[in-house]
Amino acid sequence: MKKTWGVLGILLFVIALTAILNPRFLGDKNLLTTLRWSSLYAIISIGAAFVIITGGVDLSIGSVVGLSGTLLALLLEKGTPVGLAIAIVLVLSAAIGFAHGLLVTKMRLQPFIVTLCGLLIYRGVARVITDDQSQGFGNSYPRLHALVEPVGILGAAIPVPFLIMAAIAIAASIFLNRTVWGRYLFALGRNEQAARYSGINTHAISIMAYVVCALLSGWGGILMALDVNSIQPAQFGNFYELYAIAAAVLGGCSLRGGEGSILGVVIGSAVMRVLYNAINILGIPNTWEFVIIGLVLLGGVVTDELVRRWAARRRAAREAEEPLLKG
Repeated sequence: MKKTWGVLGILLFVIALTAILNPRFLGDKNLLTTLRWSSLYAIISIGAAFVIITGGVDLSIGSVVGLSGTLLALLLEKGTPVGLAIAIVLVLSAAIGFAHGLLVTKMRLQPFIVTLCGLLIYRGVARVITDDQSQGFGNSYPRLHALVEPVGILGAAIPVPFLIMAAIAIAASIFLNRTVWGRYLFALGRNEQAARYSGINTHAISIMAYVVCALLSGWGGILMALDVNSIQPAQFGNFYELYAIAAAVLGGCSLRGGEGSILGVVIGSAVMRVLYNAINILGIPNTWEFVIIGLVLLGGVVTDELVRRWAARRRAAREAEEPLLKG
């Protein structure tokens, strides 16, 4: 929980500083856009968190986002019914995650290698099936586009992606903290061998994590594609795996596995998007985008590590003093 408060502090600081430097940041249109894309980032970041909690990593998230978006547009262009097109994309995404899980558990391949290959393969497939041509939806699917439009709730405009993300985040939080499978997931990340000896089917839990990650990447890709309405297969979703992993780690997930908070991941995703928005609205050249985001993330992670070590030293000192006090 302390990590969540820390990343929330970073978010509030960036918001306050940007609003002071440029009040347009708090304009209705900008806030809606920021909230919508923070929610879209959070959807794929929650998926990344599931894998990271197991001690794994998924580098193919951005390519799955790109493949999902381009495939949906392509299917609709060929006359596939909307419901069937979405189902095909989501089933394919789940199959991708299942394949990742099998390769990692049954073949004992490194998650880094498996998903790095996926990053290349899925991006290539998206370019091949579209002949590397841009895809779009035009104005032909108003009901589908309603998935990324704002709706009025209690007199306020709320982007639908935020509502979708909130539902996913609540479900994910309940799953991780209130179900036996969630406890198994954390146990797997803390010590796989001990979890296996305890009778946990570690292979099934790991496969489930990769399926959830790919499925949420596919769903995120659908929503992102609808929002931008024009998809370039070679570019759409590029670097999103890094944003998702960074948001998860910034939000409290340990790359060593066994730790994670869905609320922290959601706030971490907001930090990523607010930073991106701040860079644009303050007129900072885009060439500085990755430098600034990288420095802020590094600062957050380093600060968290220093606080963790300080807390560990204090705890060790108290434990060393207890025998002396009793004596």
